[in-house]
Amino acid sequence: MSIPQQIQNYVLSIDEPKRNEIEVLHQMILKINPKIQLWFENGLNEEGKVISNPNIGYGTYTINYANGKTKDFFRIGLSANTKGISVYIMGIEDKKYLLDNFGSTIGKAKVTGYCINFKTIHDIQLEVLAEVLKFGLEQE
Repeated sequence: MSIPQQIQNYVLSIDEPKRNEIEVLHQMILKINPKIQLWFENGLNEEGKVISNPNIGYGTYTINYANGKTKDFFRIGLSANTKGISVYIMGIEDKKYLLDNFGSTIGKAKVTGYCINFKTIHDIQLEVLAEVLKFGLEQE
């Protein structure tokens, strides 16, 4: 199954109103970069056990492990979860950057070193989230 089809199936599996909100965010990211590489992580390990929530991924980021190995991964991640929605910005070296630059203006959201969590898109300033996404994608 193609990645766009996997993403569509994932979005359709989410209950409303969160489904619509994930679709709004997905389209926002595609508008920022229509040709961006898409990823889909189903949240299962090699044995088929759930290890995380499914994620829609955007862009590319190379993870460099301490043992010298590398792994290609997505730069931006989007995931629905039981508490709301999470947006991941991977590969930020300054773990205070998101909080210091967007934490006071994004709205009602928990901002950590690489993640922004919120209950609904109505709790945040979408214009500020768009700036976060642009920042994340510029890191490629």
